[in-house]
Amino acid sequence: MFSAQVTRYQQWPENAQAATYWIAADETQRNNLQFQTYADTVRAALGPTGLVEAHSEAQARFTVHIEYGSPREREWRQEFVDPYMYPGFYGPYVGFHHPRWAWGMGPAIQTVAVDVYRMTLSVRIDDRTQQGREVYRATAVASSRQDQLGAAMPYLARAIFDRFPGRNGQVVEVRYPVQ
Repeated sequence: MFSAQVTRYQQWPENAQAATYWIAADETQRNNLQFQTYADTVRAALGPTGLVEAHSEAQARFTVHIEYGSPREREWRQEFVDPYMYPGFYGPYVGFHHPRWAWGMGPAIQTVAVDVYRMTLSVRIDDRTQQGREVYRATAVASSRQDQLGAAMPYLARAIFDRFPGRNGQVVEVRYPVQ
């Protein structure tokens, strides 16, 4: 299962059915193949919302901005220690005293540092008919022990527009079966 947390804010206009949008690239995203691929994924996720892509930026009512990343962070997790590999588990005295187990044998838990990638997709939609006022902002975040932003992007984009536009200030957990 793919799991992500989505935070969204919206003041979606009522008269926006079948309105047009344009995905705008900032200076660092122009001529960037990764951005173009992720923009295609966002386009596919926008389809079910009823919005239609404009032929040019000038014809679009909404401007869509995309940001993404997968920064590596250090996280502390508790894990069971393998009893066969733990030193002293089967020593000369069965029933020795160990600070984690007390008397006798049992599972030991240790706290270890692990690297985690926070794969994120943020989408902001501005309404040009309201002087570029922001009308939708959502961020989807998923964690993984491996940097797999490309594989996660279709799920993150789907999560951003799941039950679009949603309630303002809403934080939801979404889960999708991985295909």
